[in-house]
Amino acid sequence: MDLPSSHARSELILGGQKSGKSGRAETLARDWLAASAQRDAVLIATGQAHDEEMAERIARHRRERALRVPGMATVEEPLRLASCIDGLASPTTLLVVDCLTLWVVNWLMPAVARDEADPVAAFEAQADALIAALGRCAGPAVLVSNEIGLGVIPMGRDVRAYVDTLGTLNQRLARACERVTLMTAGLPLCLKGQT
Repeated sequence: MDLPSSHARSELILGGQKSGKSGRAETLARDWLAASAQRDAVLIATGQAHDEEMAERIARHRRERALRVPGMATVEEPLRLASCIDGLASPTTLLVVDCLTLWVVNWLMPAVARDEADPVAAFEAQADALIAALGRCAGPAVLVSNEIGLGVIPMGRDVRAYVDTLGTLNQRLARACERVTLMTAGLPLCLKGQT
């Protein structure tokens, strides 16, 4: 796979809310598409519209993303990221997963927990599968996740467990990815790999 210098085989983009994570992923996708008419880019969206505000947020993101990166397709997959990556991967396709923060919520929230005997074990199996899929992905992959471990320790047990789970996933993916970028105020800081 011939990647432009701005692309790594795999990149984890971390940052806080509105830090520029998705914007960086979109820029990478736009650059990927601009390099060759033979290339594709697919956004794998993990968000789910559980209320009216989230439904409008998702619709707004779709509209705005279509203007910023018109050639990028969108696939919605809230749970089975590994099988989605396996199904979409090709040497000429850049995959963008946005975002892992919501993916973890989707697995650990009560609605999913009712369908799984042990939702934590089910999530761990999916996390293992995601890392394996990333390793065998035929083309470049960009993963977006929130860095939520910089604040105060949450008061509730479930929220602390969520923060721990996401932090552990981010660490595992940082080890697996060729490049790790931290976004702050729209500015990228390369933590691993080359810029």
